[in-house]
Amino acid sequence: MGSKYAYVTLLTKNSYLAGVLVLDLCLRMVDSKYPLVVMVTPSLPEEAKAVIHKRHILTREVKILRPPEGKHTLAADDSRFADTWTKLRGFELEEFSRIVLLDSDMIVLKNMDELMLLDLPHDHIAAVHVCSCNPRDIIHYPLDWKPRNCAYTAVKYPTAPPPAITEHSPRPYTQLNSGTVVLNPSKSLSADIIQFLFTCDRVSEWTFPDQDLLSEFFRGKWQPISWYYNALRSLRNVHPVLWSKNEIRCLHYIYADKPWQSRKTPPKSEEGFEVMNRWWWEYFDRLGETMAVEDPEGWNLVLSTVDKRSD
Repeated sequence: MGSKYAYVTLLTKNSYLAGVLVLDLCLRMVDSKYPLVVMVTPSLPEEAKAVIHKRHILTREVKILRPPEGKHTLAADDSRFADTWTKLRGFELEEFSRIVLLDSDMIVLKNMDELMLLDLPHDHIAAVHVCSCNPRDIIHYPLDWKPRNCAYTAVKYPTAPPPAITEHSPRPYTQLNSGTVVLNPSKSLSADIIQFLFTCDRVSEWTFPDQDLLSEFFRGKWQPISWYYNALRSLRNVHPVLWSKNEIRCLHYIYADKPWQSRKTPPKSEEGFEVMNRWWWEYFDRLGETMAVEDPEGWNLVLSTVDKRSD
């Protein structure tokens, strides 16, 4: 391997293949020293794995992880979260002393290799706070998810440090967004996390699978890092005082409407989403310039997974 550190993401199905390939391209373009490793599951078709290998991206086979049958039910609109428990397999990758776990619906705009050297106890993790403003008024989100309880409301300028979590903080301050998670892999820690998933009596209450588990399991043991390591695209409008494109290391396309679903941004999208979607497509088109020549069959597969939304 030649590296103690790696960025890691998960891929379980073809529909997120383009996201993974763009994420890898972004890391290369910002001159990251460290590789992207893709955790792949048996559910991923072999043709997709072949595309990844031809791009010289490292993979690791992992088993699907889910709570016991009937212990957790997702809201109808959140089916995309069904596989996210498997992200927790990242804790098993002991060949690395440090990984940064990333979602595949992200682009990296600036080098963030400094996260690999973050001072972090072996049994702690680091992540950004959730944004608890719930701007889309999604009815099944927690009742205390309101702007006054959001940690980002306390951030008054783009480079301000994240607020500390104290015993007097609103409950959402204790919750992290798992799009970017800095962790030190450990099989013993992984075993404890999986045991917690299978035994915790609060699993049925969780809205966001792996994210709520990590917030609960690492309560008091997760270190807040700045918003720009996991810049939720909603922050642009909900918390404009902290938003600055120049500060963004990693942009996260949260919500179900992913940029690769259509080059045409839905007309009712939030302000700024069209511009941010365009950023993703610029990387995708650059990817195509090389893949269409080096792996035309693979590129055709990738093309079959994007721009699927009807006008």
